[in-house]
Amino acid sequence: MPEDARPADVHVETFRRGTAQTRVTVASTGASGRPFVLVAGIGVAASYFEFLAPLLAEHGDVYALDLPGFAGVPASGDEPTAAFFADQVDGVIAHYGLRDPVLLGHSMGAQVVTEVLARRHDLSHAVLVSPVVDEEASSPVVQAVRFAQSTARESPHIAVLAISAYLLCGFLYFAEVLPHMLRYRISDRIGRAGARLLLIRGEFDRPSPRRLHSRLVARARHARRWEIRGAAHSTVNGHAVGVADLVLRHLRDDLSERGRLSAEEAKVPPARHADLRMILDATTSRLAEWVSALRRDERGVERAKVRHARLLWRAYVPRR
Repeated sequence: MPEDARPADVHVETFRRGTAQTRVTVASTGASGRPFVLVAGIGVAASYFEFLAPLLAEHGDVYALDLPGFAGVPASGDEPTAAFFADQVDGVIAHYGLRDPVLLGHSMGAQVVTEVLARRHDLSHAVLVSPVVDEEASSPVVQAVRFAQSTARESPHIAVLAISAYLLCGFLYFAEVLPHMLRYRISDRIGRAGARLLLIRGEFDRPSPRRLHSRLVARARHARRWEIRGAAHSTVNGHAVGVADLVLRHLRDDLSERGRLSAEEAKVPPARHADLRMILDATTSRLAEWVSALRRDERGVERAKVRHARLLWRAYVPRR
């Protein structure tokens, strides 16, 4: 956290569009900059953005989404295509009256953001972190191997976040979404996006290889590509400091067309005020969020998210 950072006010709302529901976690510090809309990947939750969201909230309100069928949000019965999920993002933007928000998608979320950008040209900037799928290697077996290779370089913290999110999503819905993700032609759709794009990948991000980024940049109208050393697929969490820095520099047009960020610059540092009690409290709040989501208790989800955000704040901000 910056030395002069302000604690974010966190609240949770449910956006409904037809039979579909999207959970929206809003983090705000009162900053007057452009809003950010964060879209996570297949099966996972807005909790992936636990470090990135407060960093971006220092500059504008953050709207982190749990799409239908993910993170305990009921599936709607609609075909779970990128276009369907893009409809929900579009609806959230309209519902909150967001003017030129910065869209950021991670993994499959990058497909969803690309689909939103392909249909509307009133958005000026967007960020695709670890976009998938490489169309030249889109078989389920190849992708499973690549995700396993990347997972081997992730932290235990990421593994716990992912497993808990996949359990909430459920195998059946995950299996229903997966073929649509594998078939989505992001290389064909990205050329329709009018926004200025920033593509980010981790050095060891096997599901989002360099050749895919080369292809996407070549086909996009305006795109930069950056890589974070030492990072794997879940760049938005363990290397959130670097991602936030690149995003903000992208908005200021203060980035070269391509570059690499060191792991030291990008990693989330150890908490300044961590002790056993803080770790236990943080674990308890995440467990409470998971149980509340399983029970479809949205007030419980909000209470747990607020508590977790406050715990992280106390752990990372300097004591005065």
